[in-house]
Amino acid sequence: MKKKSLVVHGARRLKLAALKESPLSHRAVGFSPRTKTKARRIPRLAMIAFLVLAARASAPLTAQDQLFEQTDVFVAGEDGVTEYRIPVLVTANDGSLLAICDARVNRTGDAPNNIDIVMKRSMDGGRSWGALKVLADVGEGAAADSCAVVDRHTGTIWVFFGYYPVGIGSRNARPGLYGPTVMLWSVKSEDNGQTWSKPIDVTAMVKKPEWRAGSPGPGVGIQTRSGRLIIPRYYLVGLDYYGSHVMYSDDHGETWKIGGEVQAEGKTNESQLVELADGSLLINMRGQFENHRKTARSIDGGMSWREVSADPTLIEPRCQASLLGFTDRLLYAKDRILFSNPADRERRNMTVRLSYDEGKSWPVAKQLHGGPSAYSCLTVLSDMTIGCLYERGDETPYEKITFAHFDIEWLTNGEDSLSPNSPPGR
Repeated sequence: MKKKSLVVHGARRLKLAALKESPLSHRAVGFSPRTKTKARRIPRLAMIAFLVLAARASAPLTAQDQLFEQTDVFVAGEDGVTEYRIPVLVTANDGSLLAICDARVNRTGDAPNNIDIVMKRSMDGGRSWGALKVLADVGEGAAADSCAVVDRHTGTIWVFFGYYPVGIGSRNARPGLYGPTVMLWSVKSEDNGQTWSKPIDVTAMVKKPEWRAGSPGPGVGIQTRSGRLIIPRYYLVGLDYYGSHVMYSDDHGETWKIGGEVQAEGKTNESQLVELADGSLLINMRGQFENHRKTARSIDGGMSWREVSADPTLIEPRCQASLLGFTDRLLYAKDRILFSNPADRERRNMTVRLSYDEGKSWPVAKQLHGGPSAYSCLTVLSDMTIGCLYERGDETPYEKITFAHFDIEWLTNGEDSLSPNSPPGR
């Protein structure tokens, strides 16, 4: 495995140790001020975080103290897998990192193909990764295109994916819930990713009979402050009409329902979303035409969506992207949202961006890899550093999936650092 540019000096080690167990932001780490689970721990830990960050804010880190490292997690040809695609990255409640992706076993390409959902787990912030673990293997069929969400209240980790029977892909799938069509399955873990359930078929709850195909995400879902779990998805009818929408659960995953569809005239598919400070939702979508990301907002928890608009800053090669809430004004002085994608008209130039105004503008941009790159997935670690799992290579974007680990100081060239808004409970 390859690493580079890791610099963590003594002062930073103290900061990492102090913050390692601290649920600093319900937005990034998933705890809500209204959450009853672990309610007794949050004030004490949040106060510690406040004091550490307040002291640190008075002495900004130098360039040498900024954190940046990259580690290859999945490499084509390793573990008997021809190609790894579609990265998913989540931080479990115990702080461990779960890197999940498609393993295209015998050959490259989408379904129809032999594709498994696989995972590696890290207990040290992404510096090392455990052995490859298969989460879903459907024989010669495909388990593909996953989207994960962590229920911060229960600790359950859900991974949703499309199930494609042998010989079935998006182009030849038929309408319906079962048979030669694309179905939606899931697996779940209740011990921070150590063990997993057998596949659970949720197709009947969240697919309309007229839909032929579609997938969740890919990437991650969210849990809102109310506790609602939301998974971004898209469906396909006919040959080329796509519909970005969401599904949701208000009972911690016992049941799932279809939420609102974005009215984009069939021209958007893969998407990610965040909850904003006022409780509204922002969805960011891959377009089928042109080369800019499409966005829409919901004020009713994803049950309906307002008018779609193109973001002129977020150039794309018609490719999946990642969107993630980082901090908000409940605990920090600034709202921050993160975004990553290949910022080009071709699949290259993997870039992470930062917004301070809930996605209206993106004044910060930093390159992770200038060469071929494609899908990505962001997470916030338990110490409030940032991780990005993304596809990259030298000749093509699909040679390996790499974990980039960095902090806000590196991302902003030292111009921003985390500082609390006010002590919680005061």
